[in-house]
Amino acid sequence: MNASLALTALESAPDALRKLDPRHLVRTPVIFVVWVGSVLTTVLSIIHPSVFSISVTIWLWLTILFANLAEAIAEGRGKAQADTLRQTRVDSIARRLMPHGGEERVPGTELRVGDRVVVEAGEVIPGDGDVVDGVATVDESAITGESAPVIRESGGDRCAVTGGTTVLSDRIVVEITSKPGETFIDRMIALVEGAERQKTPNEIALGILLTTLTIIFVLAVMAIWPMASYSGHDMSLVVLVALLVCLIPTTIGALLSAIGIAGMDRLVQHNVLAMSGRAVEAAGDVSTLLLDKTGTITYGNRRAGDVVPVEGVSRADLVRAACLSSLADETPEGRSIVEYAAAEGFTATEIADVVTVPFTAQTRMSGIDLPDGSAIRKGAGSAVAAWVHELGGHMAHDIDARVEAISQAGGTPLVVAERDADGTARMLGVIHLKDVVKPGMAERFAQMREMGIRTVMITGDNPLTAAAIAKEAGVDDFLAEATPEDKMRLIKAEQEGGRLVAMTGDGTNDAPALAQADVGVAMNTGTSAAKEAGNMVDLDSDPTKLIDVVAIGKQLLITRGALTTFSIANDVAKYFAIIPAMFVVIFPGLSKLNIMHLHSPESAMLSAVIFNALVIVALIPLSLKGVAYRSLGAAAMLRRNLLVYGVGGVIAPFVGIKLIDLVLSVIPGVK
Repeated sequence: MNASLALTALESAPDALRKLDPRHLVRTPVIFVVWVGSVLTTVLSIIHPSVFSISVTIWLWLTILFANLAEAIAEGRGKAQADTLRQTRVDSIARRLMPHGGEERVPGTELRVGDRVVVEAGEVIPGDGDVVDGVATVDESAITGESAPVIRESGGDRCAVTGGTTVLSDRIVVEITSKPGETFIDRMIALVEGAERQKTPNEIALGILLTTLTIIFVLAVMAIWPMASYSGHDMSLVVLVALLVCLIPTTIGALLSAIGIAGMDRLVQHNVLAMSGRAVEAAGDVSTLLLDKTGTITYGNRRAGDVVPVEGVSRADLVRAACLSSLADETPEGRSIVEYAAAEGFTATEIADVVTVPFTAQTRMSGIDLPDGSAIRKGAGSAVAAWVHELGGHMAHDIDARVEAISQAGGTPLVVAERDADGTARMLGVIHLKDVVKPGMAERFAQMREMGIRTVMITGDNPLTAAAIAKEAGVDDFLAEATPEDKMRLIKAEQEGGRLVAMTGDGTNDAPALAQADVGVAMNTGTSAAKEAGNMVDLDSDPTKLIDVVAIGKQLLITRGALTTFSIANDVAKYFAIIPAMFVVIFPGLSKLNIMHLHSPESAMLSAVIFNALVIVALIPLSLKGVAYRSLGAAAMLRRNLLVYGVGGVIAPFVGIKLIDLVLSVIPGVK
């Protein structure tokens, strides 16, 4: 363990001791069997004390304590996060609007669903709700950890506000959507500290398997007693209990709960709140990923990607004109043109007495008028053509071909034209605006493909544009001109094919699809309806995080599978390490199987018990951190884990037990 984890373990020790309560342990049958055995050996050690019986008893109790410690450490992280959230929760006074139009001041705890409250700059939002009037900047650092304020406004998908956050500017009216004690922060507190954690289906299934194996080994050990007696060798109950504890799957039984809690914690560290462990587990089994194009795969704002001059115009002249016409254009498109020109080597300086011509829906173009009488315009092809024609200029014969080529490539063409100082107008060329794919997306989708996950891009664009973006991004498929109904049909079709589906959304129109999907990640900036429909909430409102969610889910499943493999391999190895040493006195022929040449039967048994306890401690960091996830196919991943954790799990007990036996052999009182 590192220093930080050791300190956390020390802080969690009191919780681990409290968990020795059998009412708690009975929920974990494997560890409960160890507890029963520990009680039995304790009684026997009092009646017939010996170095061996007392040592076994101590290490059995330590085994239970270490198992509890793993769970306590995992829960401790969540409780620390919960304490931080509790500090942010304040009991505020709300300014509730009355039906007749006035205001009344009431405690935030008295607000009910449907109430409307006024919140102004410097005031705390008293409860979860949607902005129904106004726009304001809100400090959500208490929830997201992000210090930069965010904009919340009515009438869109960025209207949801969270109780406990602070309005920094302006005035908004909020309609309350949650009951007192059921706010987002309240749910976050309950979830991160594990109060509402329920065992997932896979976890329940594995628990049943471990219980079954435990019952089998109980029967097997019970059968050894009469066999030994028949052979003339009485075997003490302490030895039988020690043997049972060594053979049952105590390692994974001790770590199973911690693995599940740690999976939830890893999501929280990524600022994603899972409403249930089932959602995290489902994320690991996802086979179809639905992602919106805008803001997820692409930046969402069209950017200048290229310039195409007409015949007779140099590329440099077109870049210069495009840049000058965009100097006063504060739109994302305008700024991207200036950035593109700078990358091409042209940097414009401020020009005095320039008249800016803003874009309007009527003119569909913008530009500048220069002091020397010249002018530059950029905009829709038909609008710029009309401007040139009005000034007596002529259409460039190849302009239509340039515009059509850009349109067919899925881009947006902006035609650039200029008027000389003498009044002559001419076409210069076309700016190719495209919804730029975010860097690294193609590589990430390739990783998804290696994982066996099919990616589908959803967009409202026409099929031509969608196909171009889909090809560039490297997604497997796309759904163009998508409506909420189309999304639902696609999700249901995938699920009917036996596939688990994950998707993101932030609007009320996304709520049905989020509810239908197996993993629905709602954006924190979205509407309350979207957050209620999804089973995860991304506090950063980053749609690309869905890919990380899937990776975390897979890591959870891989960690659980790897440590289960290691635990069972351990048990098999301990069987062949202990049994020959135990029965070599009765059956001398077994000496050939005693390959480790352990000091004595008692030393062999005690060494196994000590190793069984210490291996739990050794695996706590791995259970909390998770097994490293790699984008490999299922077969390759299985081979790797069998090699590392299967073969490693067989070898480790032989090495560990032998080393402990060497130490015990020099301790007085151990035969």
